[in-house]
Amino acid sequence: MFGIAGLLKSSPLWLLVRTNALHSWRRLVAVRSQSRLLTSIIAIFVLGYLVLAFELFYHGMKFVAKFPGLGAVLTERLLYTLFAFLFALLLLSNLVISYTNLFRNRETAFLLTLPVSRQTIFRWKFIESMILASWAFLFLIAPLLVAFGLVRDVPWHFYPLTAFLIGLFIILPGVFGSAAAIVIGRHLDRRNFQFVLLLIALVLLAFVAFWWKANPVDDDLLDKRTLEALDHLLAKTRFTMFPFLPSYWLSSAVLQWAEGITSGALFFASVLLSYTLFFGSIAFTRFGNLFYDTASAVQSRERSGKRFSFSRIAKNSRTPGFLERLTDKIPFLPPDVRALAVKDLRMFWRDTTQWGQSVMFFGLLGAYIINLRNFTHQLTSPFWINAVAFLNLGACAFNLASVTTRFVFPQFSLEGRRLWIIGLAPMGLARVVITKYWLASVLSLLVTLCLVTLSCYLLNMSWSDVLFFGAVVTVMTFALNGLAVGLGVLFPNVKETNPNKIVSGFGGTLCFVLSSVYIIVSLTLLVFGAGGFHDRENWAFIGIFAFVVLSLLIGWLPLKFGLKHLKNFEA
Repeated sequence: MFGIAGLLKSSPLWLLVRTNALHSWRRLVAVRSQSRLLTSIIAIFVLGYLVLAFELFYHGMKFVAKFPGLGAVLTERLLYTLFAFLFALLLLSNLVISYTNLFRNRETAFLLTLPVSRQTIFRWKFIESMILASWAFLFLIAPLLVAFGLVRDVPWHFYPLTAFLIGLFIILPGVFGSAAAIVIGRHLDRRNFQFVLLLIALVLLAFVAFWWKANPVDDDLLDKRTLEALDHLLAKTRFTMFPFLPSYWLSSAVLQWAEGITSGALFFASVLLSYTLFFGSIAFTRFGNLFYDTASAVQSRERSGKRFSFSRIAKNSRTPGFLERLTDKIPFLPPDVRALAVKDLRMFWRDTTQWGQSVMFFGLLGAYIINLRNFTHQLTSPFWINAVAFLNLGACAFNLASVTTRFVFPQFSLEGRRLWIIGLAPMGLARVVITKYWLASVLSLLVTLCLVTLSCYLLNMSWSDVLFFGAVVTVMTFALNGLAVGLGVLFPNVKETNPNKIVSGFGGTLCFVLSSVYIIVSLTLLVFGAGGFHDRENWAFIGIFAFVVLSLLIGWLPLKFGLKHLKNFEA
């Protein structure tokens, strides 16, 4: 017994886990000692989210449970659907993060040069990627499961069992995501493989846009058979109850344990445990060699192959490339700004993980907005039309906040220790930061403005309302990008090359916290001022004016302080 424990403690994997855990803890303590005020703000936000989410989930489930017979059916279907979609999102998140950690990470390249087995390196990177991809999932569902347990009045052992099952559940998308990352990394340079990936993406988009539609219900069915009408409305969610889905095993185990069906809960828990052990053992024992071969292929891959590349430079360096010819058509851009914009766009395109995540973020939101046309004919009340419009605005704003925090915030830090060279250039650091701000703002505005305009059009709103929501999302876009760029300069991490770790630091967390608070306050002011719930014009003016002032402060002040900080910045 003690021999096994000693062997485990002396293993290279345990050494890597212990070293990184100790390093993360010291960074957390250092952040706390540097600024107790900002640390307190983040802690208050986290606790506030947990309390607010718990209250919303608890009162919502309690309201649904008041309907006899109907409440239990609806709650169970919601849990099945929730865990099914969370499994899909976890799979995508693990795919993206695993690809970055395995093949685009400086630590991985360093570990490959050490006398450490390739299997040990993969095991550590697998654990690290799974934690990075799953912590937000655990943070999201914790209030939900606590509220569910209180509404159902479950015994105390429900909570430790549920925590154990969720721990097993997050391993499966980690295994599948890392496997997919290895396959993509190994074959991404092949034209046929790129074509197949693009075809799969288009098929999935068409599936979401055209097949997954809400089924309309006749008034006669609503008046006579409530359960039948509910089953008709939720017909498109039946796939979440497919018995071979891991989300089905988790949901069934949780629901049956809450209802006191111990044998059924233990059966589904055993199924989840067996599959987790099976696929986890395969990953821990067989993926190491595949990872090493793929890493060798990725690092030795020719950059200028025959495949199509948006970032490829012409063989004759005197001949301008596609991006150069595109930016040359914008007459008011100075040459230095044009060169920096081309460089940032080219670097963004070369990093598959970054533009892949952007497509995933806005693709999911776009699929949702496209499906608005399937139930807009059922929205006849101006109240619900305005409510859906503001909810769409909120979804787009939070999506934009995720994108700016994930991609815009680390842009300054990703320049690395080469910043001193940029500082000596005639362009200067201040102009570089301003160029990055405008480039990020314009590109993100093109996407968000199109999505908000499309949602308003599908809701059959008047053109004045379309202009109003378009103006609002424009102001939010510039404010959120200003906040991300400013905080990225104030809290740089030039020693790190992994954007995920840069964002996971103190500055990235603060950026997302302030972005979320700004969006919540802005939506409150806009609903209060222009939500159509009152006829007082002075209230509308106050709400809109307060929103504009708040947007100026949240976008202008961090950017101003960041530019001021550059005067004494040392890379």
